[in-house]
Amino acid sequence: MPAQHLPGGVRAQAAGRVRRAAAAALSLAALAVGATTAAGPASAVPRTAAAPAAGCGAAHRIEQKLSTGTTWRMCWHYDSKAGLVLEDVSYRPKGEPRPIKILNSARLGQIHVPYDDGEHEYDDLTGQGFAQGLMELAPGECPGGSIKPVRVPDGDPRHPDVKGLCTTTRSRGHAYRMSDLATGRPHQTQGKDLLVYTVNQVGWYEYITEWRFRDDGTVDMNVGATGSLSFDDYDARDGRGWPIGKGAADYSTSHSHNVFWRLDFGLDGSSRNRVEQYDSTVSAPAGHQEGPSARTTRTKITKELAADHRTYRWWRVVSATGRNKDGHARSYELVPGPSTRYPGRSFTRHDMYVTQYDPCELFASNNPGCAAGHPSSVDKWVGGQTLTHPVVWMNVGFHHIARDEDQQPMPVHWQGFSIAPRDVTAMNPLTPADLAWQNGHWKWRG
Repeated sequence: MPAQHLPGGVRAQAAGRVRRAAAAALSLAALAVGATTAAGPASAVPRTAAAPAAGCGAAHRIEQKLSTGTTWRMCWHYDSKAGLVLEDVSYRPKGEPRPIKILNSARLGQIHVPYDDGEHEYDDLTGQGFAQGLMELAPGECPGGSIKPVRVPDGDPRHPDVKGLCTTTRSRGHAYRMSDLATGRPHQTQGKDLLVYTVNQVGWYEYITEWRFRDDGTVDMNVGATGSLSFDDYDARDGRGWPIGKGAADYSTSHSHNVFWRLDFGLDGSSRNRVEQYDSTVSAPAGHQEGPSARTTRTKITKELAADHRTYRWWRVVSATGRNKDGHARSYELVPGPSTRYPGRSFTRHDMYVTQYDPCELFASNNPGCAAGHPSSVDKWVGGQTLTHPVVWMNVGFHHIARDEDQQPMPVHWQGFSIAPRDVTAMNPLTPADLAWQNGHWKWRG
């Protein structure tokens, strides 16, 4: 993730100067400052948080019916450390009688930034004012959509409301294409997405926190970093930086960005979801087999878990109550994106954690909301508890070794993952009516 921090104590002061300058230049860049209140269910919110209104009013409700027939609904509020928090997320595909709830809440869980030279290390959400850096968006940044005002309680009192939340729709290209073997007719649909995003400034760079809700039920969660390389970091003297500019006089310090997301699933309205792991092994051809064979096994995860991605491994979160029209349990599969796992800290050494729900456990590191003596990082919360209300933590890392093309401005670098519906509907929710008869089989129709 391209971005650089200001060194040490200079960082917070300089960041403030950057934000004040940006606010003064509002007509040029439509920038402003902000902050907010924390999350988790209203029944047990840490004292640093302000609970969202029950059921959420119109100002904090997002509802969008996409042109392909899918409707997404959710509530939002803005956390004083995590920034945008989405709650009560539901999905109603075409043909379903009612919305299908997916998530109780979805939020960033931390952005951890250690430098290669060991001189600096930051927790941007809980230590560097991420939420207070909410930026005002210009109309051109939210084409075809609307920009919602966000009340920023801990931000600049002169500008408590920031027009910083974009909701819009985007085309993503083919959702599917197939040629009907009986008629030769092609079937194709262009996919549509609901896009919800904010931009938060931390020091010299800006994070775009993007939630993309597809019409096929998939949710893409991404953080993109852009902005500027910090000239104060052109001082890598340990041989591990990268030369920026003319010759080899200035070296940009390399660093990592470890982004965590916290997902509290509520499939079909219940938090008592199951977590399952699937592993496949491939064996060489035997006997008269034409090729290698593969066998897939399921492991039910009943205790808290710290896990890593491997070839032929995947996980899903399974509904305890809901089934699709075929009688199959609804679930969502966790689909990882590219990641560079950072080995320097215990909490970044795994790609995924599953913990038993605890209302104070909101940030993967430097977690401020729990009582004294409670461990402050997600790896310490995996203590063998039985999972009755699992919370999923995804960790996606990027090692940023700067390049000349990172200046100026820095191209957006994205990192993230997806959750994809598995048996949520009996068929592809975008299936055209004249193919709906092909559920579970295919044969020529007389």
